[in-house]
Amino acid sequence: MALRLIQRFPLLRLHGIPRFLPAGRLPGATREGRPLCAACLHTSAGGCIRTRGCGMRTMTTTVKEPSFVASSSVGLHKDSAPRFRLTQLHRPTAEEEQAFRRRLVACSSSRQVLALLPAVGVMSDTMAAAALHRVADLEQERCSLKDPTVLEKDTIKALCFQLEQDSVRLTDAGLVSALLACTRLFLDPRSTLMVRLASESRVRLDAGQMSVGQLCTLGRAMLAVEGPGCVMLEQVMEQIQKQEPAQWSLADLTAAYRFVQGYVGQRGKHRDLLNAMHSHASTVTFRMDPPAVSGLLGALVTLNQTQAMPLVIKLCKQAVRHVPHFTDEELAVVLGALMHFGHSDHYFVEAMERYAPTMTFTSHPETVTKVIQFFGRRNILSRAVFDAVAESFVYRADDYSTGQVAAQIVAFGKLGYLPPNASQVFRKVETILRTRFSHFQPRTLLDLLHACTLVERFPVNFVSKVFSSYFLQQLEEQNTGMDRIVRAQLTQLYMTMKLECPFYEGPRLHSKYCVKSFLMYGRFVETPVDVQLYNSVKSGLVDLLGGRSYFASKVLTPYCYSLDVEIKLDEEGYVLPASNTDVYKRIALCIDGQRRFTSNTRQLLGKEAIKQRHLRLLGYEVVQIPYFEFERLQNNTSVVEYLHQKIFPHTYRLSW
Repeated sequence: MALRLIQRFPLLRLHGIPRFLPAGRLPGATREGRPLCAACLHTSAGGCIRTRGCGMRTMTTTVKEPSFVASSSVGLHKDSAPRFRLTQLHRPTAEEEQAFRRRLVACSSSRQVLALLPAVGVMSDTMAAAALHRVADLEQERCSLKDPTVLEKDTIKALCFQLEQDSVRLTDAGLVSALLACTRLFLDPRSTLMVRLASESRVRLDAGQMSVGQLCTLGRAMLAVEGPGCVMLEQVMEQIQKQEPAQWSLADLTAAYRFVQGYVGQRGKHRDLLNAMHSHASTVTFRMDPPAVSGLLGALVTLNQTQAMPLVIKLCKQAVRHVPHFTDEELAVVLGALMHFGHSDHYFVEAMERYAPTMTFTSHPETVTKVIQFFGRRNILSRAVFDAVAESFVYRADDYSTGQVAAQIVAFGKLGYLPPNASQVFRKVETILRTRFSHFQPRTLLDLLHACTLVERFPVNFVSKVFSSYFLQQLEEQNTGMDRIVRAQLTQLYMTMKLECPFYEGPRLHSKYCVKSFLMYGRFVETPVDVQLYNSVKSGLVDLLGGRSYFASKVLTPYCYSLDVEIKLDEEGYVLPASNTDVYKRIALCIDGQRRFTSNTRQLLGKEAIKQRHLRLLGYEVVQIPYFEFERLQNNTSVVEYLHQKIFPHTYRLSW
């Protein structure tokens, strides 16, 4: 027992620890009777680890009093069991830290993280901060924690208490990382822990010795705590701008992008810095790992850097290598960025076609939705991808949000594709509409129902509710309002009910919501004719019909659709002048260029297929002139012969 009371008191002054002890405490002992480490005067749990060259390797603590307050009241109690040793004398090796981080990443719940920490024993401050970040990764949901009680766990309390007590001894990297982790856990900025970390960070910032990566981490933390008006942010940015981006490491570069997407994105400043960063990033994309590629693309979207397309293209090429290795969140960001910038790489598409069928049943619903949205937005019909998504939809749709359900069906409608299990897919859609109809946002519901009609699926019972005055009023009150696309969708949806569902007896669409021309409202409902292809066809028609007056171009019908070419016939089948009003039969030529088909197949887009269906139901004889047939024609003679066979397949051609 006497040995426990012997302490090396002369060493205390070397570590800045006062020589006096609390009243009633025996020198060298704690309340529990455990020995004190002479190097740090912290409780030693089970004895400190002895190493060569020094008496003690680490310092430890037992949580004994409240130190911070989170969104819910979090206190530190005297009987808290977990103890941590944040070493400053002999930090773990880089290999040990990497091994610890790999174990953290392998944790799929905060409970697993909390179980891992006591088993580690010796941790550096950066390891402690990484543990808090991992808890935030697993618990963060928008602007709150999924389970706020995680902050009540003794392990979290003990770890935070150690960081609070040792704030002045933390490394720059550990200090700013811990501060950022606390903001991600939504700790109260007025808590002792947050105040001490922020105050110490200001001291280190004034010293001007932080690296670019550390400055950016501090900037993100202060942006979360005080917003873009924080004085420290300007100081952080000034120090960053003093350094040349071309000299930054890849880690510093990615950290800078993460910071500026929140700071510059709100302030709209520092364009020169951004351009220098883009130039440097373009030279190191080949070394970027999945988090870096995803992080940079996400930052470029947030900052709307449309002028950085060369960098986007290089990042897309690098993403090809990482497709199977992206996390769900990273892949969703990459796909969202490529959709934002309107870019797709042939090799990236091939990589996604190989990977997507393997992940539709296991990946996060939002990631699966982003995959099919990407193919839909880029007009790429990959049957392997769409069939895999359709199969998983039948089994997983109950767990999807209404927005995710609509987005996936919209992609099928846009490309006009029905998967092999279409009956099961749309039976599931009907079930979701029946059970969750009131959960849909008005615009989302309209998109879903409109997409169904593009592939000849008619949810009549639900469409009738869309034309009710109550629903239309909801549409008008939504953020987007009753814009021209919404009105065009409503008009085409109502036309579909009248033309393709003759048994429909629901309410009519009020005339004030109808449009007169689909083509006037952008390319959402109709695709304009390809000018070059149209001119080639027009020249052939003049030779075939004997003059320009025998056909009309770009004709607006009373039914909102525009005809590329209209030819009028009398009862005997003779061609009438375009100005003639006494018409027996009308022929609508659909001159379909590449933009009216999916980009990789000869499948008509859904909006073009429904247009041709409706024209036939309205009495037109529809003649399709697809680009891939017309491009094979070698001369004017073959063009005229081709048009004759297409338009008048059962008559002889006369020479003019």
